[in-house]
Amino acid sequence: MSSVVRSRPQFLGVLKQQFRQFLAVGPEISVETLALVAASFFTVFCNTAFFREVIALGALHGARGIGTGASLVVMIGALNMLLLCVLLNRWTAKPVLTVLLLVTAAAAHFMSQYTVYLDADMLRNILHTDGKESGELITLGMLPSLVVLGVLPSLLLWRVRLRRRPLGRALLVRVGVIVLAGVVASGAALVSFQDLSALMRNHREVRHLITPGNYIVSLVRVMRDDQAGRDRPRTPIGTNAKVIGRPAGARPRLLVLVVGETVRAQNWGLNGYARDTTPQLRHIAPINFSNMTSCGSATEVSVPCMFSPYGRAHYDKDKIEHSQSLLHVLEHAGISTLWRDNQTGCKGVCEGLAFESFEHATDPQSCTAEGCMDEVMLKGLSEAVANKTGDMVVVLHQLGNHGPSYYKRYPPSLRRFTPTCETPELGKCSRDEIVNAYDNAVLHTDDFLARTIRVLAEQSGRDTAMIYLSDHGESLGENGLYLHGVPYAIAPDTQTRVPMVMWLSPGMASSRGIDQACMKRESAEPVSQDNLFHSVLGLMQVKTPEYDPALDLFRGCTASG
Repeated sequence: MSSVVRSRPQFLGVLKQQFRQFLAVGPEISVETLALVAASFFTVFCNTAFFREVIALGALHGARGIGTGASLVVMIGALNMLLLCVLLNRWTAKPVLTVLLLVTAAAAHFMSQYTVYLDADMLRNILHTDGKESGELITLGMLPSLVVLGVLPSLLLWRVRLRRRPLGRALLVRVGVIVLAGVVASGAALVSFQDLSALMRNHREVRHLITPGNYIVSLVRVMRDDQAGRDRPRTPIGTNAKVIGRPAGARPRLLVLVVGETVRAQNWGLNGYARDTTPQLRHIAPINFSNMTSCGSATEVSVPCMFSPYGRAHYDKDKIEHSQSLLHVLEHAGISTLWRDNQTGCKGVCEGLAFESFEHATDPQSCTAEGCMDEVMLKGLSEAVANKTGDMVVVLHQLGNHGPSYYKRYPPSLRRFTPTCETPELGKCSRDEIVNAYDNAVLHTDDFLARTIRVLAEQSGRDTAMIYLSDHGESLGENGLYLHGVPYAIAPDTQTRVPMVMWLSPGMASSRGIDQACMKRESAEPVSQDNLFHSVLGLMQVKTPEYDPALDLFRGCTASG
């Protein structure tokens, strides 16, 4: 034992010496040559998702397509060269390139496996995802890409010795190389200008598959927007809002808004799906809106949008993110609000208002070390409501069907569709296994909503209602797409069509004069998340200039008009 212990420092010393020798024997090259090698590597080996998509669009078809493809390769390589020449110098080249190699390897893996477009919205989603969710994406399946595209090139990089140049000469060479890279990129674009301009004009989203430029540019935009957001207060809206038409002594109202996660309309039983994924709701028979469209294809877009008065019809990202929300309007009107969260926060919707997170809850019945089932948000809900007088709106933000680990989103008792995909590496599962796990998770949302309705039905001192609306849908392998977050302009229906249901207690329906049979007849008409803001204000009888009666889903079936 003692000899083994004594040999460990010797072994580490030998290993350290060998590593130093490994690094010392590499060739000596200039930073510009290193940038050229790295740019070529990124272009050829890390952009397979981009070229696969361009081929699928037919842009490289025939003899003319070969020329277009060659122009794309040269143009992307030159742009990568230009980018690296801006980022690298003799002191930063190795650490910066090491980070770029590792991050680009991960990006290439996710783009190839899930067809992820790394635009600013997607990068914002990634940065705002908590450790538990992001940990599900880090699997053994990404190890080959990480090793081949990241680790091995990094080891070779550290063998290289970078040539020293006098400062004046180094600046002159660098400026010349940058100018040359710009000329080459422009020339390559001009050679196939007609085809390339048509590709980028008709399919602008493909540029978000060109790495590493996609995530670098998106990161800069996110950081810029976040900095602007920190320095800019939210614009107040509805400051003069007030509740109207309520007789003295009227029973207080309680509305629960359930913000769903990643449930798509196509797998919603109440919408006519072949499987009954909503058996408990079918028995309850709420108002089901079967033709509902989301504002975005990701949480970071949809949640702020659905709680704003602007919506998708007048979408203005900057205006939405820097304005108060529906919840603030309700507070201005004297209606208490509470956001209960089993996700990654309220995305600014509840800023400055009552907020409870269940991310680290320890309830033994609902939680494990990996997180909590959504029903944890119902714990103590009645007590929280009892502590408030007057009208109240509570938001329950679900973990829902958040992928790719659908199999973790439901208890064993709801594992009804089998066999299921039991790994976040969706490429290892058949599509039937993926859909089975996903549908079981939809069953859990059905169970959660039924539980919520039962809690509301027991509120004998209040008129109650529930509105459920999923934030966005999900791709389950259709056309090679998985998960969500595809740019909205090209997002498939599976990511933008979502379920929505409403339940009203007899007291709520009566006090508001709402004809539920009328609403059920109208529920097949096209609606969108734009309707949520105005429908909630209408239901709670809040008068404010921001309210648009044309978007109030209750108005046409309410006795008062």
